[in-house]
Amino acid sequence: MPWLPISQQRYLLAEGPFWDVRQQTLYWVDIVGRLACRIGPDGYRQWELAEPVSAFIPCQRGDALVTLASGVYRLDLHAADAASALERFCVADGTPGNRANEARCDAQGRLWLGTMQNNIDEDGGDLPITRRSGGLFRVDPDGSITQQLSDLGIVNTLLWSEAGDRVICGDTLDGSLYSHRVADDGRLIDRDTWVGPHARGVPDGSAMDAEGYVWNARWDGHCLLRFAPDGCLDRLVELPVSHPTSCVFGGPNLTHLYVTSARTGEASTELDGAVLMADVGIAGTPCTRFAG
Repeated sequence: MPWLPISQQRYLLAEGPFWDVRQQTLYWVDIVGRLACRIGPDGYRQWELAEPVSAFIPCQRGDALVTLASGVYRLDLHAADAASALERFCVADGTPGNRANEARCDAQGRLWLGTMQNNIDEDGGDLPITRRSGGLFRVDPDGSITQQLSDLGIVNTLLWSEAGDRVICGDTLDGSLYSHRVADDGRLIDRDTWVGPHARGVPDGSAMDAEGYVWNARWDGHCLLRFAPDGCLDRLVELPVSHPTSCVFGGPNLTHLYVTSARTGEASTELDGAVLMADVGIAGTPCTRFAG
């Protein structure tokens, strides 16, 4: 299938794509470039932020959330500049030296946020990861916070079963995707390894299609892996980028798959750092706005 960049722009670490069905608009971030970006019927716009940003998610009330190291903020999309547009909503993880990473909303519109030891220096360079200090947190619309998991390395991928009784959450340091059962009180229990390490890269962000299959971006793997609901590998999709970071279904029929990517020091293709799109002929599940 032909993968085409949605623009000529290349990012340092594009991540966290979100497709808003209501606006037919794609949201994403450049973590290292400190940019919150969106493109839709009204064209392209980006907001420059003072910290690395890992997710950019629209809210039901019309603004958006951005997840920074210092907290989760509301961003007024109509303000003239990001500095005056930001209002801190909550601090999910107060661990010194941590930063936000993966973030998605569940079907109830609650934000789930994975954190990790900060690995980005002030100039955008790499810092070593020396501890498993990351966690997984649920942020409800009223700003209340529930910690779901601790002692994580690099949280990537957050997906829910159709019934909402299971959560798939990955840890890139382990090279694995895990399945957790959701207890009656909302806690995550009974962790099982859903997909273990694979020769083609390590797991980064993912999207789920309408058939319950998971499309997983493989960091340093030049590909996506599509896994069946039982965790078996269904297909390998080659990509023209070396470090895909995440993906999301979008377009009028949710059959367009958007893939974000990074431009690393060892970049090997001219499309590294692009946001790619292809019509994969399979409908995906829609993203959910934050309910607050």
